[in-house]
Amino acid sequence: MAKAVAAGIPAQRVITDPDSVAAYRHDEAEWAPHGVPLAVVRPRDTEEVRAVVAYCVEHRIPLVPRGAGTGLSGGANAVDGAIVLSFEDMNRVLRVDPAERIAVVQPGVVNDDLRAACAEYGLWYPPDPASSPWSTIGGNAATNAGGMCCVKYGVTRDYVLGLEVVNGLGEIVRVGRSTAKGVSGYDLCGLLVGSEGTLGVITEITVKLRPARLPERTVAGYFDSVVAAGEAVSAVTAAGVVPSALELVDRHCLAAVDAWKNMGLSTDANVVLLGRVDTPGAEGDAEAAVLLDCFERSGASWAARSTDQQEADALFEARRLAYPALERLGPVLTEDVCVPRAAVPEMLARIERAAERHDILVANIAHAGDGNLHPLIITRPGDEAAAARARLAFEDILDDALSLGGTVTGEHGVGLLKMRGMDQEVGPAALAMQRAVKAALDPHGILNPGKVVVSGRALV
Repeated sequence: MAKAVAAGIPAQRVITDPDSVAAYRHDEAEWAPHGVPLAVVRPRDTEEVRAVVAYCVEHRIPLVPRGAGTGLSGGANAVDGAIVLSFEDMNRVLRVDPAERIAVVQPGVVNDDLRAACAEYGLWYPPDPASSPWSTIGGNAATNAGGMCCVKYGVTRDYVLGLEVVNGLGEIVRVGRSTAKGVSGYDLCGLLVGSEGTLGVITEITVKLRPARLPERTVAGYFDSVVAAGEAVSAVTAAGVVPSALELVDRHCLAAVDAWKNMGLSTDANVVLLGRVDTPGAEGDAEAAVLLDCFERSGASWAARSTDQQEADALFEARRLAYPALERLGPVLTEDVCVPRAAVPEMLARIERAAERHDILVANIAHAGDGNLHPLIITRPGDEAAAARARLAFEDILDDALSLGGTVTGEHGVGLLKMRGMDQEVGPAALAMQRAVKAALDPHGILNPGKVVVSGRALV
């Protein structure tokens, strides 16, 4: 098999050694099942990707695209007998066009590396998942990743203009555009963003850029409970202010970050709410004052506008490091529910009740400004009873989010962990439509099979 694949690309880019292949078997989703792939292929260009896809189509071999493996839903997990297509070597920023404010990149480009390349031209790529120092643009596009600033600036789909993909027939296809506007036919580019590699293999991405962002003002507040912090989020929404970030971090997360990085962060408060505004001039000052007032009226035990940029940046860095810090303590099952902003306090209360009901530790971080909550369900290594309770709490949180008019995934994707919740959320008629799209674009069922929408067509 390896020799046959290598006929289309250089043999050194085909990995079959079991120890080396093992590192590509799964992403970071705790307890998501995974199989044993036949091989890992690391292509360098689109033609090599096409050759691999064509081989898999011909022989009906499952193909699993993989970015940096930072996913949290099992979307990049291998199935038995699959070829894992790793994009770590397709990592070039191909072009930055400052006049058109676009960039063209390969899928293996790390999010922060794209941002750095754009900054050289005074431009900015806004989507900023907490994993931006490690996650790739291809993976971000596959899951429609968001991040801290998406409350004001939107998610990945809002910035992807065009894609080059290899479809389920092994054909190279371009969808979308590079112009500011365009409505020729169906929005296949928007369809592919968020499809988790089940409809096509992304080989090139054209993204739109913004001018370099303006300086931000930071407001921090300490709260005695996550519900009180949630009330502050609702107050900010009601006040009509759109912050550039509004993040929630509880004491479990801050303590874990401090123990890991020795950042000297206070853990006196049960919850810290971090708000930022980037509107210039007096209007921005007024918005920061509104955030501060909302925090105080919602019961903050302490709230202030930061005058120390280094301190403010340290708090946001702690938010970014929360997940890997907690992961060092034991297995972490990560939620990704999103609810209407008015429902944030009630959802946070239900998360607390789920933790109590199942006798499990749940830490909380959140893109609170847009209702995207990330409860982190933590267990001790080897504690199978706790792992079983964690799974029950996970499912209860999904059900609670749906009952409040929310969604089971805001930005991490469905993958393997959220398929039951997705079925419940979208309903049978819409699910049938999605399966029809999957069958049309991947008629042989080889592209990331068993994920998101399970097709009725088996590999034959």
